[in-house]
Amino acid sequence: MKTIRILTRILYTIPIMLGVAVIVFIFMRLTPGDPVDIMMGQAGAISAGEIENLRREFHLDEPIPTQLWYFLRDAARGDLGFSYIKKRPVTMLIGDRLPATIELALGALLFALLIAFPIGIISAVRQNSLLDRLSMAASFVGISLPGFWLGIMLIMLFAVQLKWLPVQGRIAYGVSLQTITGFYVLDSLLTGNWPALWSSLRHLLLPSLTLGASVAAIIARVLRSSMLEVLRMDYVQLARAKGAPEGRVILVHALRNALIPTITVVGLQVGVLLGGNMIIEAVFGWPGLGRLTVEAIFNRDFPLVQGVVMIYAFTFVIANLIVDVLYTYLNPKITL
Repeated sequence: MKTIRILTRILYTIPIMLGVAVIVFIFMRLTPGDPVDIMMGQAGAISAGEIENLRREFHLDEPIPTQLWYFLRDAARGDLGFSYIKKRPVTMLIGDRLPATIELALGALLFALLIAFPIGIISAVRQNSLLDRLSMAASFVGISLPGFWLGIMLIMLFAVQLKWLPVQGRIAYGVSLQTITGFYVLDSLLTGNWPALWSSLRHLLLPSLTLGASVAAIIARVLRSSMLEVLRMDYVQLARAKGAPEGRVILVHALRNALIPTITVVGLQVGVLLGGNMIIEAVFGWPGLGRLTVEAIFNRDFPLVQGVVMIYAFTFVIANLIVDVLYTYLNPKITL
């Protein structure tokens, strides 16, 4: 029964993705600028006949409903189109950049969870203590700081002044790495390339800290609030009255129930980490989907923007589905 419900929820994603595709398609056509004019500027002198051929090749001479039909028809077959500017299939361009974005998002999420969970739990257990007040003040600062400013400050401190970490990129120039999955850290481990592993970790550290700082602050505050509420529940007091060790009361009885609202926030933040890291990738010169999207928007590269936004939307939908499934395991009373 649970499997059927999960499959039903997956089917619900189809109209959502269809709606996203239509909205993105229409808004891209409403933005000022013409991709053919931009290509003309890059290519230099070009005749009127060549302009018409370009418009015909990309179906830009067709009415918008007809262009939309072509796009949806091809997207249903897994074809997201051909980049106007880069002259390559959109799926290939996304496939080249997606591992870098996922690796950065995972690094930021790992940092956020390692920081947020201890702080959230300890702050709740020691409510109103000095540690609680300092950690909540730090989390408020983490939420308030703009990511681009924090990234620049970290670069100035650790890269420019102390020269401990690199400024940009995924791996140092001259360090060779055999790519298998596209994830540099994983590929370094699989091939036993320790210099590449050290270099990729050093390049990953600063952007992960920058991207994960605000996420860690949000998760810590939500987990603290949830833990405070759960610690007042009768079953927690009963466990203590029965003589259960305090560590077991906190980690088994309280934390499991406090995770339900926290997982919602984590799931939403996963989508934000994958889809909202354009500025961070630009600051650190990280060759991921964010930088690719910014370039495509300025170049009015309609197919590339549409393809990337579809990937972002799919990420949010899948993250919410995983959160809903985890609910049923943390609390069997909840159904999909």
